[in-house]
Amino acid sequence: MIPLSVTWDAIGGLVDAHERFLTGARVDADVRGAVLDSWKRCRSVGLEPDRLLVPYAPGLALDDALLRAAEPVLQRLSGSLSDVGMTVALCDGQGRMVQRLGGDRLLRGRLDEVRFAPGFDASEQVVGTNGVGTALAERGPVYVVGREHFADCLQPFACAGTPVRNPLSGHIEAVLDLTCLRDDSDPLMLRLVREAARDIEARLLEQATQRERALLAAYRRAGRDADGWPPQPAGTRPGRYGEGAGARLGRIDLAVLREKAEELIAAPHRTLDEVMLSGGRSALLLRRQVRGAAGGTGAVVEARILGGAGVGPVGRAGPGTVDGPATVAGVVPVPRFATEAAVAVPTSRITTPKKRATATGLPGSPTSPPLPTLLLPSPQSSAPEPVTDDRLLLLGDPGVGRLAVLARRRLELLHEAGIRVGTTLDVARTAEELAEVAVPRFADFASVDLPDPVLHGEEPGPLGAATRLRRVAVGSVREEPDLYGVGDQVGYVPSTPQSRSLETGRAVLEPVLAEAGGWLAQDPARLARVLTAGIHSLITVPLQARGTTLGVVSFYRSEHPAPFEEDDLSLAQELAGRAAICIDNARRYTREHNTALALQRSLLPKGRPEQSAVEVAYRYLPAQAGVGGDWFDVIPLSGARVALVVGDVVGHGLHAAATMGRLRTAVHNFCSLDLPPDELLTHLDDLVGRLDRGEGWAVDSSQADSGIVGATCLYAVYDPVSRRCALTRAGHPLPAVVGPDGTVEFVDLPSGQPLGLGGMPFETVELELAEGSQLVLYTDGLIEDRHQDIDAGLERLRTVLARADRSPEETCEAVLDALLPARPSDDVALLVARTRALGPERVAQWELPSDPAVVSRSRAAVTEQLAAWGLDELSFTVELVASELVTNAIRHATGPVQLRLLRDRALICEVSDGSGTSPRLRRARTEDEGGRGLFLVAQLTERWGTRYTPDGKVIWTELPLPRGLTTP
Repeated sequence: MIPLSVTWDAIGGLVDAHERFLTGARVDADVRGAVLDSWKRCRSVGLEPDRLLVPYAPGLALDDALLRAAEPVLQRLSGSLSDVGMTVALCDGQGRMVQRLGGDRLLRGRLDEVRFAPGFDASEQVVGTNGVGTALAERGPVYVVGREHFADCLQPFACAGTPVRNPLSGHIEAVLDLTCLRDDSDPLMLRLVREAARDIEARLLEQATQRERALLAAYRRAGRDADGWPPQPAGTRPGRYGEGAGARLGRIDLAVLREKAEELIAAPHRTLDEVMLSGGRSALLLRRQVRGAAGGTGAVVEARILGGAGVGPVGRAGPGTVDGPATVAGVVPVPRFATEAAVAVPTSRITTPKKRATATGLPGSPTSPPLPTLLLPSPQSSAPEPVTDDRLLLLGDPGVGRLAVLARRRLELLHEAGIRVGTTLDVARTAEELAEVAVPRFADFASVDLPDPVLHGEEPGPLGAATRLRRVAVGSVREEPDLYGVGDQVGYVPSTPQSRSLETGRAVLEPVLAEAGGWLAQDPARLARVLTAGIHSLITVPLQARGTTLGVVSFYRSEHPAPFEEDDLSLAQELAGRAAICIDNARRYTREHNTALALQRSLLPKGRPEQSAVEVAYRYLPAQAGVGGDWFDVIPLSGARVALVVGDVVGHGLHAAATMGRLRTAVHNFCSLDLPPDELLTHLDDLVGRLDRGEGWAVDSSQADSGIVGATCLYAVYDPVSRRCALTRAGHPLPAVVGPDGTVEFVDLPSGQPLGLGGMPFETVELELAEGSQLVLYTDGLIEDRHQDIDAGLERLRTVLARADRSPEETCEAVLDALLPARPSDDVALLVARTRALGPERVAQWELPSDPAVVSRSRAAVTEQLAAWGLDELSFTVELVASELVTNAIRHATGPVQLRLLRDRALICEVSDGSGTSPRLRRARTEDEGGRGLFLVAQLTERWGTRYTPDGKVIWTELPLPRGLTTP
């Protein structure tokens, strides 16, 4: 039993993810997919991360062939890691450790404490997520570090593991693992362990070919006349190969014999078969076992030709003679794997492994299902092939075994490409993934060139020799300075393979680059150095998807001894075709995303409006899934006031962005009416309800508006003269107020229902803010997601805001750094406003009785105040405006009259009264004696309007300050 003996701090938030996973919460966005799958398997078998029961099995051993293949690789690997504090572990196919090499004393002691030692079980169902057991479960390489381990006791470590497979059968024979302390971890561990596993697999393959050679020698020693043949028919006589009618076989006879031999060698319970041939002849097939000197067993099928008329004299026998038995023999292994179908050849023409590998190469490997091996001459020639004195045979020789391995590697490469290429909807990253998959398993260098429009999500247009491409991705086994680098523009001359492939739309092969004059013409000096560096062959393939050419990919070989051949084209085209679809998907997504983002940015504020009431800073961050409907606004109002708005439309995409634009425009329109906050939200609620019920009148239903319109909103109005702030919200998160001393309070504001539901009134709360206070408005994406409830988010926000020395810009940065997740699932809008006050020195106010005689006194007071402010230039205009407004209030309104001047960015003149009747601007006729007052006011001022108060109304005007004067 292993107790919880080690505790470790989390990295990258995994501690929270691990704890939340154990409680059943979703952690998909915080944990890598392979690790999360492993955690789920661990939980399903009932593992407890703090208590493990690890069984021990003494005397574990691996197959001798595997140990012989692994020993030199492990010794070399552990020797190279002797200075880095890392241990090498070899485990069997069940995850039990057989050997552990290397590592310093500290690391070995720590590993012994957690039972990661020979004899102990490291399978996933026993010890949880780790480099051995998870590699077995995933059937592929894994890298696990720190908190990604499921068990608490393994979290101080980092490990990289990969299965070791039988290269012919694909069966997992062992697991190779590198383990170190977490602080010493490096993702390159995964590459090291994969290369070591491939070296072991290559040595296993060499041993398999040696076994086949031993079987061949055993068969030759067995002799031609083995026991077990049926007696020969009467009239026949023994004869040597090449003597008599049975010595010649046509292509049809050979094909029939091949088919029957394949059936016989694939049937373990049959030993004999008779085959009728042309010319009245027949063949008797015998299947028997043969054992090599080293104890390996195989199967041989022999064919004896009997009777019939001759097909032509061979040697001493003439037409019509009856020949003796002719044996056509072959040997194939009987182990668990199946060999590829291949053509049998005489022993004098059996190719060596080296020659066969060079002649076939990777893409030449067959893709048809494996067949039993026939032991007959080749039917490829149109002329009959005589049987010579040498036995005709086909052993499952090294070439055949390598074909099976190469075919499997090709399928593995295509499978890996399907998984690794196109993991994101980013054009450049998809191109990089193609280069990473191709190097080094198919090519030593790979480059992807795309036109700039594709990178921007646009249609590329026709591509040809005149098109300049941009190098987007490069993959290489070593540094190659003579090739173009990422970001370089490349203009291929017409004679290059790249230009030819773009023009024709087909892949182009250059097996010998030194002889490719068209390729060298691109840049003779540079490319001569490339040849000197060892690059010898090239395949270039156009990236085509949905009828459009998106660019070109080039594969180069230098480290591979075999150059590219014709058969390599199919694999290159398959890789490029899959990547082209992913690049086109990313391009289309980029275009749609850019369109939606451009629409949204065009609907959001473009800079800060001119106003003096508050100092503002804001941030908007779109969600990872795309643009959404969050918005904010700062709207100057009359009387030096300002409106602060933050809203959130349900959903993402173009529909949400368009709805956001509608609502933002509506808020601006309602603000021009100077409505109180609760009335404004009531009007906005009615508008959203109408959009939800009546929008989408289209020619057909497919063009109707998609989704239900819904939104939340917070609306605040701040008056710098009174320092009063009125706030109303519709289902929106609470605003925060940060006092000048750093205290943080969330305004106790009635929630209200989201916009569009209708039927319930909105409530307004007023509070007085000290000068220098910060009002923080935000959308719910900042404080709430599927991994965090709103209360926890509010507390984190309170903690971050509790600073008195920050500017609004610094507050925005601090809040986003502390609260925003790495991959936000929702839009985030943040608005921070620090309040200012319009002091008494900038405000002049007079209470006036309802007496026409007061008009002259008001003009005198205005003139005196303007002189004090140094605005004598405005005296005449302001006197006229003030006297007109005061006269109208005394004549047409009721209640007390108040005159107020505000010196802000403009000079504001206001007259308030107790009447709710709004004045109406009209044009007086020539004979009219009155009706020209408001017309004159409108002509003399920059803006004017009416706003209503609980006690009446205010008529306000704004006049620009003289040039050169600013707000004091």
